[in-house]
Amino acid sequence: MAENEDGQERTEQPTEKRLRQAREQGNLPRSHELATVAVFGAGVVTLVTAGPLFGRGAQGWLRSALSPEPALLGAPERLFPHMGLLLLKLLLVVAPLMATCLLAAFGAPMVLGGFTSAPKALVPDINRLNPLSGLKRIYGPTSLAELAKSLLRVVLVGTAAGLALAHGMDVLRVMPNQALEDAVRTGLHFAATLLLASGAALLLLAAADVPYQKWNWTRKLKMTRQELREELKESEGNPQVKGRIRQIQFQLSQRRMMEAVPTADVVVVNPTHYAVALKYDGGTMRAPTVVAKGVDEVALRIREVAARHRVALVSAPPLARALYREGQLGKEIPVRLYAAVAQVLSYVYQLRAWRAGTLRAHPELGRVEVDEFPEGDGR
Repeated sequence: MAENEDGQERTEQPTEKRLRQAREQGNLPRSHELATVAVFGAGVVTLVTAGPLFGRGAQGWLRSALSPEPALLGAPERLFPHMGLLLLKLLLVVAPLMATCLLAAFGAPMVLGGFTSAPKALVPDINRLNPLSGLKRIYGPTSLAELAKSLLRVVLVGTAAGLALAHGMDVLRVMPNQALEDAVRTGLHFAATLLLASGAALLLLAAADVPYQKWNWTRKLKMTRQELREELKESEGNPQVKGRIRQIQFQLSQRRMMEAVPTADVVVVNPTHYAVALKYDGGTMRAPTVVAKGVDEVALRIREVAARHRVALVSAPPLARALYREGQLGKEIPVRLYAAVAQVLSYVYQLRAWRAGTLRAHPELGRVEVDEFPEGDGR
């Protein structure tokens, strides 16, 4: 089983991120057999289907090459341009064949791994200059697999060509007795049969090589459990870093909450374990809003900030507990607590008036009636 440099077994399938990184680096499954059969097959099929067209083009080119103008014999300076013109005409004759083979060469990679532009693959790799790495490539499993494919290629192509020769031997024997045109036609037909048989053998080899190359590519990209854990940490975030972020977010929210306490109208307390700060502006708010809340140490800090900024502290244990459980920071208080909170705010406003001297009698809060656990609360 494949191992990495640390000796750990690569047992896990490659993740989508690893596959994407491999493609970006130009590491894609490639089959030389598929490319070979694509180019060879495209050329053979083009020759077979467009044989008469190539024949007429070749005949015209030979006539032009073997029958030069008499004037060229007396003008040696025109021979070089004439040779260039002959080469250009020859390229025009074989241009369809070259174009077909070129398209096949570009199309073959699309079938297996697709075509991608990977600038990283052009960066020189110093590791390739390492003699040990070179020996591993020469005598490694990949080289053995390539040797096996080469031997199989010889066997398949040799068998196909041998069968074609055995089947066409009778045809070859009668060719010397045929007319020139018939012999040429028979020879071309036999050559096409031989090429098609060889192409079929290469196609059979490519059909076996393509799945092998995909399997081998995936096998090389397999990951160890440690690599998989590291990638998950990178994608989802390190737990320690995430915990630190949550801690910082909590501290920031606590700081903002404490900064809002001085703006509150009243802090309803338990009196020791719970504290909820409320703010109400009749001109802009439909109902009082919770600006801070907390229990134990947070509640103590809320009370200290409220006392330092002379915010009224009202002890109403059932109401404080209900506001803490049901109220949300920055949101209006629940509708069912309107009456109880209105009673507390009325007491606070009267207390302010008494302290300002506009109210003679010291106000009394009275008993704040709150149903802590209404029906349907699940308790």
